[in-house]
Amino acid sequence: QTHLVESGGGLVQPGGSLRLSCQASRTVYRIDDMGWHRQAPGKQRELVARVRKDGSINYADSVRGRFTISKDNDKRMIDLQMNSLKSEDTAVYYCHMRGAVYHGMGEIEGDFWGQGTRVTVSS
Repeated sequence: QTHLVESGGGLVQPGGSLRLSCQASRTVYRIDDMGWHRQAPGKQRELVARVRKDGSINYADSVRGRFTISKDNDKRMIDLQMNSLKSEDTAVYYCHMRGAVYHGMGEIEGDFWGQGTRVTVSS
């Protein structure tokens, strides 16, 4: 079942910009943390940026100052504005949520992932 729906991504030249969006579906009961991770070929998945339950924001050192994450609590979605993109930003970007989803007559807690969207930075 799809709990997180991603959009955005694509091909962009170095120095360009892209915007990723992630929408929590109606199957999501509670959102604690929500953010973006990425996985480049041959590398482990890593945190890019996230909004914590208390509203604090974390960025990876490699993207701080270039990427901006924002969250709309009413729409239950997050955006990641990526500027000054570099070739090393090329990866599959995954929306991540820590919280709970509806399951049967109750809810289950855990970590949930989107299907991933590819970002390619190349001239």
